[in-house]
Amino acid sequence: MNSESTSHSTRRLLMQGAIAASAGLLGVKNIQGAGEKVAISKRKGRIRQSLVHWCYKKYWPVEEMAKLAVKLGIPSIELIDPKHWPVLKKHGLTCAISGSHPFRIGPNNPANWDAVREKLTTRINQAADFGCPSVITFTGMADGISNEQGADNCVRFFKELMPLAEKKKVNLCLEMLNTRDHSHPMKGHPGYQGNHTEYCIDIIKRVGSPRMKLLFDIYHVQIMDGDVIRRIRQHHDYIGHIHTAGNPGRGELDENQEISYPAIMRALLEVKYQGFVGQEYIPTRDALTGLQEAVALCDV
Repeated sequence: MNSESTSHSTRRLLMQGAIAASAGLLGVKNIQGAGEKVAISKRKGRIRQSLVHWCYKKYWPVEEMAKLAVKLGIPSIELIDPKHWPVLKKHGLTCAISGSHPFRIGPNNPANWDAVREKLTTRINQAADFGCPSVITFTGMADGISNEQGADNCVRFFKELMPLAEKKKVNLCLEMLNTRDHSHPMKGHPGYQGNHTEYCIDIIKRVGSPRMKLLFDIYHVQIMDGDVIRRIRQHHDYIGHIHTAGNPGRGELDENQEISYPAIMRALLEVKYQGFVGQEYIPTRDALTGLQEAVALCDV
């Protein structure tokens, strides 16, 4: 590295340190990690946070992301392929929730049952072996199926699967997704059947298993239903996992979006939520700075 690039790198690191310090993110000392100078932060730790792999994989390889999670005081990297779980274990991390079948192909349509059952069965067994507490699932796309029939089909399917989840002590978390945002394939999911909180909660209640839970994605709930804190208080017994993102745009949790994350995190503490909160926003600026800010914001 020549002197000019060294000088540029030094200035960049100093600027990042200044940004972090102004946000109250710096701990006792700095250490090198993930290709950047990362602050060791003393976390309150009352909210267990997690990095969602797909959001950050273009910025950091798995090994570097694991090191970064440790340095930021984050105990999990989630929705990451099980082939990478040994890397997480090496760094003392867990996977808060495992991926499974695609959101477009779900049990609302019996034609999908065999494929979805095979994927979920595999993931539940893998999660139990590794110590991953939850596996994600979805309703699937409506594709002409009525909401009533789709719910009935989901209930029948999940009731058959829950004895395995209960035996393995793994939660199956049904995610509600918004159907309003058409701008980007990961910002909204037009045509998805489980697009309201209470619709998914009704399925979960009818399944009737303590291992059937809701993945409460704050970004999606805000878009479709709003009243986020009231819904957390109302449905907390059924919430198995939380996701974050700024709205509108699914960007950082900053002043350019409308959701008050500290207030929501305090509501989770109020209802004694014990699960993880996955940072699932799409970075729009410096990835490390935005992540440090998000983690600090949710550490109430």
